[in-house]
Amino acid sequence: MYQFLKGLKANYLLSAVFCILFGMMLVIWPDVSTQVVCIGLGVVLALSGVVNLVTYFVERDGRFVSQISLLVGIVLTVVGGWIILKPEVLIMIVPVIVGVIVTIHGVHNLVQALELFRNQYSKWWVALLLGIVTAGLGILLICNPFDAVSTVVMLIGIFLIYDGISDIWIISRVSKAAKDIRQTMEALDVDAKIEE
Repeated sequence: MYQFLKGLKANYLLSAVFCILFGMMLVIWPDVSTQVVCIGLGVVLALSGVVNLVTYFVERDGRFVSQISLLVGIVLTVVGGWIILKPEVLIMIVPVIVGVIVTIHGVHNLVQALELFRNQYSKWWVALLLGIVTAGLGILLICNPFDAVSTVVMLIGIFLIYDGISDIWIISRVSKAAKDIRQTMEALDVDAKIEE
């Protein structure tokens, strides 16, 4: 149990800091941020496609795997190039993608709240509420009731900042629970040795 809680801390702390920084960037520069993210995604996809194409033409052994590599290479290169040329199309689906990510974070927060409850942490219900709100914000983004893209991007930034801050709070509580468990285990070990 202690190792499980310790592992969560490192992963979620890094993720939370990234969410806060990325969220601040989206709030401060909504239009530029989305253009850069979309074009960056297009470049990554196009480069992946080119790598697959180069792999196909270098190996050219006629195997089924090589044929798949050719197909994937063509698709990734075309899609990546299309995103680079028309990033505004991808910008329209960014809220849905981020909504899915935020919803998944909310579900993770709910799982952590249950872990805190199992470890009899008195304020486990705060983590539960934060998880519910985070998942709700993610679902709101997926439903996308907003018209202006820059407004949506700024809201995504605010949601990500909230998500990061709530993750950090939950991480601090999980870390405290892990520390309590370790201290209890060490005390039991000392008592067992004394009795021997």
